[in-house]
Amino acid sequence: MHKHHGHDPADHHGPANHDRAFALGIVLNLGFVAVEAGVGWRIDSLALLADAGHNLSDVAGLVLAWGGALAGRLRPDARHTFGWQRASILAAFANALLLLVAMGALAWEAVQRLNAPAPVEGLTIVWVATLAIVVNTATALLFLRGREHDLNIRGAFMHMAADALVSVGVVIAGLLTWRFSLYWMDPVVSLLIALVIVVGTWGLFRQSLHLLFDGVPEGIDLGEVQALLEALPGVERVHDLHVWAMGTAQTALTAHLLMPEQPADDAFLAEASRQLHERFEIAHVTLQAIRTPFTVSCHGAPGCA
Repeated sequence: MHKHHGHDPADHHGPANHDRAFALGIVLNLGFVAVEAGVGWRIDSLALLADAGHNLSDVAGLVLAWGGALAGRLRPDARHTFGWQRASILAAFANALLLLVAMGALAWEAVQRLNAPAPVEGLTIVWVATLAIVVNTATALLFLRGREHDLNIRGAFMHMAADALVSVGVVIAGLLTWRFSLYWMDPVVSLLIALVIVVGTWGLFRQSLHLLFDGVPEGIDLGEVQALLEALPGVERVHDLHVWAMGTAQTALTAHLLMPEQPADDAFLAEASRQLHERFEIAHVTLQAIRTPFTVSCHGAPGCA
């Protein structure tokens, strides 16, 4: 038997470092929360005070995502042989859950206000919401590059982009309220925005929950992975094929390669690892070559004995 653990050199440094983006985003949003709460207190605006509380959840979401990213960079040890990379998946899940709860609270408040619209200072709300657009958009842009390959970074990006969208709606509602005294516009726009954000966030929630239970990462077809391995010279069948996410930026694979005639040398295993990384971005590969199958059947799933 021959075992091989493959790691692509490009992945030795782990996921991209977004520490500066997290720190700057947290400082920007804490500063804005202070400004918004202060203005809301001065003009006695429940809307601004409530939104300040909502923006405080943004800070919590960024802290959560940053914590997950930092934990994911901790080195493996004798008790945690994969390290703490799973923390980034948990952070993405918690961020999605936090955003869904926040939108639920926003929708509940909007329904309450729709039943009894209250006069508000539309122009003041417009200026504060415009500042919120700038802050939330700037923070979202900090995570723009990393969102495609890291679910945790995508969670932080979506959280801030969602709040920028909320602020756009607040500006529109504020302008209509200021110009035409349409006080019912604020809750109506809030409900529409909450619906849009929930639809967009559901995918992040579903995907992070899927990865928490060791689901095959999105974009990887297990049948295609098996076909690639079985196409390698000397491989008769593939047994016990498992693919799962170690974190939001790294994928692992283990498999038994049934090779009764040809032994698997280092060059063969290195080439298999290279192909898996290039085609599926699987960075952590463990392959074991066997001459006779000895594993128990797992009911016809791809790669099972």
